Amino acid sequence: MLSKQQAKASFFFTGNFYGNAGFATLIEGLNKDGHYLGAHSDKHLLYCDWTKRDSLLVTQKQFSKDLRDNYRKMAKYGVSKQDAPYFLPPYEWYNQSISNWTKEEGLQLVNFTYGTRSAADYTYPEMGNRYVSSETILQSIFALEAKDPSGLNGFMLLLHIGTDPRRTDKFYYRLEELLVQLKQKGYEFVRLEEVL
Repeated sequence: MLSKQQAKASFFFTGNFYGNAGFATLIEGLNKDGHYLGAHSDKHLLYCDWTKRDSLLVTQKQFSKDLRDNYRKMAKYGVSKQDAPYFLPPYEWYNQSISNWTKEEGLQLVNFTYGTRSAADYTYPEMGNRYVSSETILQSIFALEAKDPSGLNGFMLLLHIGTDPRRTDKFYYRLEELLVQLKQKGYEFVRLEEVL
């Protein structure tokens, strides 16, 4: 569907994902099609406390080992740090220490652009009021595009490639609809480094 819409994307996978033989064909295909393949930590660690963000839950040694393990698994697909210098932290949750440690590893920390509900596409009905439907996500993207003077220019929209089986309303089934409507407005979909 991305190739059909001539869209490039950036995929940040954990080492667990890269190391899963069941995903090898998918990863190889994304790489062959020219999408960006990046790191999202090896084991999807929570780096800092949810309520006291400056409280670290990992040491620098743990952080570095986990990140390097992620890149070791990416190497199987021919992707090195030089090929993938941008790092998306797990849970998209970090603090200044994590940012500094990322820089010491020779990488640039990145995160999605706030303002839409797209990152909630992992939620499922049993989560109660935290659940966000695909229609709500879609409309939040269009609403931001309409009200922001810059629209979605340079916007980094985060979507999950897979979600909990309890979420039957998968947002990725609406992705083509989103791409088509935004393309009609003149948007192009490019790899991360083309935006930064």
